[in-house]
Amino acid sequence: MQSFNPPDPGYESRVRSSFDLQQLMNTIRAKLVRVGPGEVHIEIPFQQELTQQNGFIHAGIITSIVDSACGYAAYSLMTATSGVLTVEYKVNLLSPAIGERFLAIGRVKKPGRTLTVCEGDVFAHAEGKEKLVATMLATMMRLS
Repeated sequence: MQSFNPPDPGYESRVRSSFDLQQLMNTIRAKLVRVGPGEVHIEIPFQQELTQQNGFIHAGIITSIVDSACGYAAYSLMTATSGVLTVEYKVNLLSPAIGERFLAIGRVKKPGRTLTVCEGDVFAHAEGKEKLVATMLATMMRLS
């Protein structure tokens, strides 16, 4: 695991403030459960209204939380005056999203001045067990 030194000592507060502005995350009851330099965890509880036709959490919801986790992981390593946007991502859905709660973990693989490459995983938690349900590789862009 890489160790990063954020250029902004107030990165955690900045990440949390930005996350609070995301209406989608509020709508799906997502919580920012961990913010570290280059790593962010976002969790949602199972919600029937977020399921697809088979009763699994919809892939769009799973993708949304891991995209945000990766974006905020990148943002944590940016300057205080920066913004962040997703440039591209690729997600593999590995198993149906069945569980009581879902945890997305975004991590920076390679920070850059303009582009940052991240990886993310989503785990389903049920009955004390954890199962990997999705993985992502993403590129984030710093806005000035």
